[in-house]
Amino acid sequence: MNKLTYIIVGVLIFYFIPNSFIHDGIFPKAFSQPSPPVPSSSSVSSSQPATKSWTTGASSAIPKMESAYASVGDKIYIIAGYGETGKRNKNSVEVYDSKTNAWSTAAPVPVNLNHAAAASYNGKIYVVGGYLDNKLPSNRLFIYDPSQNLWQEGKSMPTARAALAAQFISGVLYAVGGTSSGPLNVNEAYDPSTDTWTGKAPMPTARQHLACTVVNGKLYAIGGRTAGKSSNLGNNEAYDPAANSWTELAPMPTKRGGIAAAAVNGNIYVFGGEAPTQTFNNNERYDPLSNTWTEEDPMPTARHGLAAVNVRNEIYVIGGGPQPDISFANVNEIFHARQVPK
Repeated sequence: MNKLTYIIVGVLIFYFIPNSFIHDGIFPKAFSQPSPPVPSSSSVSSSQPATKSWTTGASSAIPKMESAYASVGDKIYIIAGYGETGKRNKNSVEVYDSKTNAWSTAAPVPVNLNHAAAASYNGKIYVVGGYLDNKLPSNRLFIYDPSQNLWQEGKSMPTARAALAAQFISGVLYAVGGTSSGPLNVNEAYDPSTDTWTGKAPMPTARQHLACTVVNGKLYAIGGRTAGKSSNLGNNEAYDPAANSWTELAPMPTKRGGIAAAAVNGNIYVFGGEAPTQTFNNNERYDPLSNTWTEEDPMPTARHGLAAVNVRNEIYVIGGGPQPDISFANVNEIFHARQVPK
């Protein structure tokens, strides 16, 4: 074999062996696969991609805002509120089955209502306060039994009010805040076993259009406003029923009223809101353990007067008004909260 032959054989070996290895996958994949594209800033949020944290459920047949809402089992009940005919109150009840992704209707509330509050306990839904027709604040308590599709009336709340918030803790319903002729700091507790109301320590901050939820046996009252849409608050106050006392905590970063809140895995998520010229798509998470707030992926649809309900650790954010004042949406957007390290 002469010198020229050695040169030709060497060139062939240098060319064919590495290319064969690459095509056979012998070299690391980084050599054989292109790098993934870097996402643009518009597709990346402060927590995780919106396509992973938000999905869409079936829309309600009736667009409504400022409804009361609660869940029993896998079903979410959207109760009364403003209907699409304008400021006319509704008494309809729409029921969303989160398992089948389908809507149905239930027996209507005995009266037309908007800006009422609702919470569930022991398989029943308790609806309290709100505005009756002609914007008359109500102190009435209505109790719905889904197993019978039947409403009954409980003892009236001592203070008539609307735009309040309510939650159950250890079998007692706490109704906080709201408005009659101005913002209230009232905190009244209802015991279903005795059908009685008791006055409790008032909130430090009088307000309406607030949200509240429960974590580890404490009620957290967040946001709201004192009067019109330009008086939004970020106040965050926790009520301990055992001590009958309130604690002021780190305020919500974005001052908002007309909001909704739900808790998942010990964290509180606050959605939406309204200002004079805009509605909010904000989703801010509060961690009671660290007393800190974190911005999460915003709602796809900005709105106020909406519902937020936790079912199986997913938050269903339903209805509300996409524009300030009276407007209507029938959207059903589902927030999948990420697991937050403790």
